[in-house]
Order: sequence, then structure tokens, then C-alpha cells
Amino acid sequence: MAAADDLRFDPWDPTFVADPYPAYAELRERGRVIYYEPTDQWLVPRHADVSALLRERRLGRTYQHRFSHEDFGRTAPPAEHEPFHTLNDHGMLDLEPPDHTRIRRLVSKAFTPRTVEGLKPYVRGLAERLVDGLVEAGGGDLLTDVAEPLPVAVIAEMLGIPEADRAPLRPWSADICGMYELHPSPETAARAVRASVEFSEYLRELIAARRKEPGEDLMSGLIAAHDEGDRLTEQELISTAVLLLNAGHEATVNATVNGWWALFRNPEQLAALRADHSLVPSAVEELMRYDTPLQLFERWVLDEIEVDGTVIPRGAEIALLFGAANHDPAVFDQPGRLDLGRADNPHISFSAGIHYCIGAPLARIELAASMTALLERAPTLSLAREPQRKPNFVIRGLEGLQVEPR
Repeated sequence: MAAADDLRFDPWDPTFVADPYPAYAELRERGRVIYYEPTDQWLVPRHADVSALLRERRLGRTYQHRFSHEDFGRTAPPAEHEPFHTLNDHGMLDLEPPDHTRIRRLVSKAFTPRTVEGLKPYVRGLAERLVDGLVEAGGGDLLTDVAEPLPVAVIAEMLGIPEADRAPLRPWSADICGMYELHPSPETAARAVRASVEFSEYLRELIAARRKEPGEDLMSGLIAAHDEGDRLTEQELISTAVLLLNAGHEATVNATVNGWWALFRNPEQLAALRADHSLVPSAVEELMRYDTPLQLFERWVLDEIEVDGTVIPRGAEIALLFGAANHDPAVFDQPGRLDLGRADNPHISFSAGIHYCIGAPLARIELAASMTALLERAPTLSLAREPQRKPNFVIRGLEGLQVEPR
């Protein structure tokens, strides 16, 4: 076992957040599992271990399917946080079998590969219109003008949320996702609770309307989905819709701006991409690896587990460091180098195992569509000024990315 008290790993230090990758290299050198007292977590920085533990059934996203808070040695969340936890705890991402299996099977009936593939023309057209608007305005913020509106509109269109109702979706999502950071502040928690209540109330009304008049949208499909008598409860419908929106665009938004910021800092790679648009698919994968939008994913230890001779007891929490794993030199040749043509790229930015991102195919379509539209319609796009990094560690992104078409 190694300790992390003398390392540069510090999720609240702006210098670390700006560039965590040197600290990750130190962690990988230090060992396979490192106890980090400030968060009471066991950090796992190496690719092989992160990949294996994502599939390890002695770990879980929740423990409440087997233990009470008291039995597990944990304190129940404050009562005032209940609306957030009700919303969060009924989504696939934070469930374990058998509930996870049942809900994912039902969601998969509505969220099919054919459905996602059928969105390609809509996504491509929307990306082109957004980029055209950016160019016509003489530049702007790539975050607010392209990266955010594209995936929000796509998932809202899929769910059947009317265009007039979409303005609060991104703020609700951002406030809810604030709770996924390490040690969120009371103010962050209050915003997440308020957003959880407002978002849930809105979706409850939408579900009632779709029950009366079903459409061709995903929400109608989720309401209708059944298997051997099983159906999604109303709370599961609400939690699933919120999860699809939050997970369905947070990663895409941040991957877009992180990716273009990386391209601007690596002009030779950007030049290669502009010269050969067939690199777009591999570029999407490499940019997801190079500056991972989700840096950390947590797991509870349901049954005692041993990693590299260190016994981690039941009730402990493991922090799987996606960003560190995606820069592991044991797996990636010259991991600190951006290589848009990287052929062997087993990054784990979409997780793995039973919680592998159900929206990964859609995210790839969106990222490729926006990248292609920018390459074709803004071929001389350049950085207008240096961006500011968001202070968040877990969900990694920028405050904005000001660009101009030259």
C-alpha cells in the first residue's frame, strides 16, 4: 500500500485541475492502489486495474441493494438532500442487479441502435446550422454556440421535449451534476436538490401527457416498454430521462471543448485533421482519451477485495481514475502525445462492464458531426483567447472556448 500525502494529487488545487496528468504519472509509479485520506478513498490509477475493477462484481455503484447505511458503516445522506437521491438512486448508473439489469433491458428496447443510427441526418443538419451561425457571427463561444446546444437538442428531440421547454434543461443538468464532485458544498447540494425537484415535476407532467397521447418519441417508447410483465415505474421513467439527458450531453459538451482546446495546442495534429477528414472517427476516440471528460468513477466495496497485496475492506470506497488510466504508458505508446491516427486506443472514457455508457454510440455520432461541420464550414477556425478551466475535477471541462473563423 502507498500513501498519497506527499504527491501532487489534489482535486481542489487549481494547478492540479488545470493539468492533472503529471500527478497521475506519480500515482501510477507509486503503486496500483493508493489510500487518499482527504476523500477517504482508494485511488486506482493504472489502466489494467481500472478496466478489471469496472467489471468486478464485489464492487458496486450502490450498496443499498444489500446493506443499510448503518450495516455498511456509512451515514445516511441528510434528509434535505432526499429529492436528489430519489432521482439519482433510481437511474441505471447508480443501480446494481437485479434492478439495473431490468431497467437497462427495458431502456434498451426503446434506445435501440436503429433509433440512434436514424438520428444521423438530424444531428448532422443541426451541427451544420450551429456552425454556420457561429461563422456568420464572426466567431463566438464554441461551448455555448455549438458544444452545448447540439447534444441538448438531440436528446430533447429524442425524448419528445418541446423546443419551447428546453431552456432549463442544461442549467438543471449542470446543477444536478455538481453533486458528483468530491465533497460538494452546501450551496452545490441546495442547487442540485432544487434542480431535481423542478426537473422531476416537469417530467411528471410530460409523462402524463404522453400516457394520454403517445408519440414516436423516446419517452413514449419508455412508457410502452415492457418485458415479461415488467415496466418502468414513474420514478424510474423520470430518473432514466434525467440520466439520458445528463449523461447524454455532459460528456459530449466537455469532450467537444476539451478536444478543440487540445487541437489548438497541437497545431500539427489539427493541420493533419484539416487535410484528411477521414481521421475524424479516430480523432474522436483520441480526444476522448487525451483529455477525458469524466476523470473519476467511484465504486463501493461490497465484499473484501485484494489489489496488489492490499486488502480493501467492505464498506470502503474506490476511486477509479479514468484520466490516469487513459494515460498509462503500459497501454498507450507516448500517452502524453496527441495522435489523431492512434490505431490501438482502448480508452475507458465510456466506462466498462455492466455500466458501460448506453449512450456511447450517440455521443460518437454527435462528436463526429460537430467536428466535421467545423472542419468543413470553419476550415480556418482559430482560438480567440486562452480559455479558463472549470474548477471541477470529476467532470472536466472549460468555462468557455472563444473562437473566430479568421
